[in-house]
Parts: sequence; structure tokens; C-alpha cells
Amino acid sequence: MRPETLAIRTQTERTGEKEHSTPLFLTSSFVYDSAEDMAAAFADDSLDVNIYSRFSNPTVDEFIKKVCLLEGAEDGIATATGMAAVFSSFMTFLSAGDHILSASAVFGSTHTILTKYLPKWGIEYSYFDLNKPEAIEALIKKNTRLMYVETPSNPGLDIIDLDFISKLCKAYNIILIVDNCFATPAVQQPIRFGADLVLHSATKFMDGQGRMLGGVVVGKKELIKQMYLFVRNTGPSLSPFNAWVLTKSMETLFVRMEKHAQNALHIAKSLEGHPALNWVKYPFLPSHPRYEIAKQQMTNGGGILTFELKSGLEGGRKFLNGLKWLSMTNNLGDSRTIASHPASTTHSKLTEEERAAVGITPGLIRLSVGLEHPDDIIEEILQALPQ
Repeated sequence: MRPETLAIRTQTERTGEKEHSTPLFLTSSFVYDSAEDMAAAFADDSLDVNIYSRFSNPTVDEFIKKVCLLEGAEDGIATATGMAAVFSSFMTFLSAGDHILSASAVFGSTHTILTKYLPKWGIEYSYFDLNKPEAIEALIKKNTRLMYVETPSNPGLDIIDLDFISKLCKAYNIILIVDNCFATPAVQQPIRFGADLVLHSATKFMDGQGRMLGGVVVGKKELIKQMYLFVRNTGPSLSPFNAWVLTKSMETLFVRMEKHAQNALHIAKSLEGHPALNWVKYPFLPSHPRYEIAKQQMTNGGGILTFELKSGLEGGRKFLNGLKWLSMTNNLGDSRTIASHPASTTHSKLTEEERAAVGITPGLIRLSVGLEHPDDIIEEILQALPQ
């Protein structure tokens, strides 16, 4: 079956009620037929049996299976939030004395983990510029264990050549983790280009309506097994209810992402050249510096675009205050269009120099384009821009 069909038709086995829609298993634990079965379940981690919903749950497993099928992954693990997915992937594979090499353009909370918490446990980090891939190899150390990238990045929409970075990691025996949150598997499948693990904040486009939190990591079976044991014992598990909503949301992922991308490209083209803006950035605009790479590894440009106001920090705040109905919040990937100002919100903990290094200028606006009529979105943006 094609991915669009798999997203809809992948389903756990029906119960005796013969339900058509996927069931919700709201239970903390599961029963056994005998004392011997119960002992065997705890004695052998490889047994495909449900013990406790912190370990596994049929509803959660269905969500994981869908993401694995769409990403082309062998196995996966779901977490309570996207940041739990990030943190669990770091802590599973890094030990004191190890080194992680990360793109400098990452989500603000990921930056905090890398710079504030990992060093407390004796783990080194280094940053590289996504726009200077030729300089990455020189930063690799003998103790480099992980490579971490977002592509497209948050919020700068920088793009890395996945084929290039994966070959580099394989040459040095480094695990490559790709945050595919902005693209989703409907747009990009990093495993096809050699990534070892792919993670998502399912809170964003996977849910698509801003209803709950969730995270997921998929990839090579031997790596996921290690992550499973970490998540099982430390507890950042995805709740069955959230998994149930997410697995239903996945049924519409492809049609939603196609519409998000159509709207975003239309809006980006309409705004490009506006006198109040220095630039507009979107992966499928020919003006994007990595346009050709984006076309090679993405089926469309996704649902996020950015632009820079000439009026800077104060202009960014005035723009947000001038919006009449477009949402002002720090989430993204919603059916409703969202505008945010990273310099004063999601990346405000970075220094001015750190923001500048990853392209977060004072006047940068991130737009998560929703599913409304694109002309209504454009009219709303135009009336809020400085005249």
C-alpha cells in the first residue's frame, strides 16, 4: 500500500466488538492467564506481551507502527512530549566523556539541554553551521557519539543535505539523529537518506489541531531497543489517550500537509518583495539558499515560512499586536495559522550573539501556515505590516 493508505488503514487487531475505528485502551496494566505467564513476561524483555502501559500499550503501539511505516523505520518508541523524545535520545546514547555534535540552529529547549544540562554530566557538545557543511568534519572528535540536526530548522528554515551528513556520520561511526518535526514523513523521510533515528514533536503537525502533547522516535531496531529500556525505566511515556488522538490524526496527515504547503508557498510568493520586509524564506521559494537540496529531499516545502521586518524588534511586536484574528501563540503545526516572534519568545533565552549566529534577527517572524483560505491569511498579514 502507498503511504497515504497506510496512514489510514494501519490498525491494531479488532476486539470482539468488531469496531471499525481504532479502539482506545485506557488501562494502566494487563492481566495474565497464569503465574508462569506473568513470570515469563518479566523475565524476558523480548516477549511481545503487554505488561504495563508505561512499558507498552496497544493504542500507543498503533501510533508508533504508523510512524514507522511512513518513515521507513524498523521500530519506534513514543514519549509524552517532543522534548522527552529529544532528551531520551541524548541520554540513551551519551555517557560522561562523550561528545555530541549538533547543528547550531535548534529549538530553544534543545539548546538549553545541550549547553546547560549535558555539561553537568560530563558530556561535551559542539555546534556547526547548517549553511557551512564543509566545516563539519573538522569538528568531529574521537569521542563524538551523536550528530543531531533539524531540517528544516526551527525557526530559520535552514536545510542540510541529508545524504551528505549521513555519509559523514557513517564514515566516523556516529549515530545520526534527525528532527523531522517541520517536514513530517508526509514531506520528508530522513531514513531514506541514511539517518539512524528520526524524531518528532507529535504535538505539532502530527496532531495538527493543537490538542495535546506527544513525541516519537523511530529508526534502527537495535537503537530503539536501547531507547525503549531508557523510557520504560525513567517514565516519559506517551499516554494511551494522546496516542489514540494522534493515530486518528495521522489518517489526515498527507492531505493536511499538502494544503499547509500550498497555502505557505502562495503566501510566501505574495509577500516576497513587500517594502516592509527585508526577505521572505520558504524551502520551495527559488530564493532559498538551499532550494535545490530542498527539492531533492522534500516533496513540498512544508507549512512554515519566515520573514524579516525592516523595523526590527519593535516592528515585530507591533506586527503581532496589529493582528486581528490570526493566532499569536508559541505552538506550530495547527489547522489555524500562528504567528510568533522567536527573539522574544521561544529563543529569548539565547544571547543576542547566539540568536544572530543561527539567523534569528530581532525582526524575524515565524508563520505556521494553517488551513484557512490563503487569501484571508494574506489580507490579515498585510493589514498588520507597517505601511
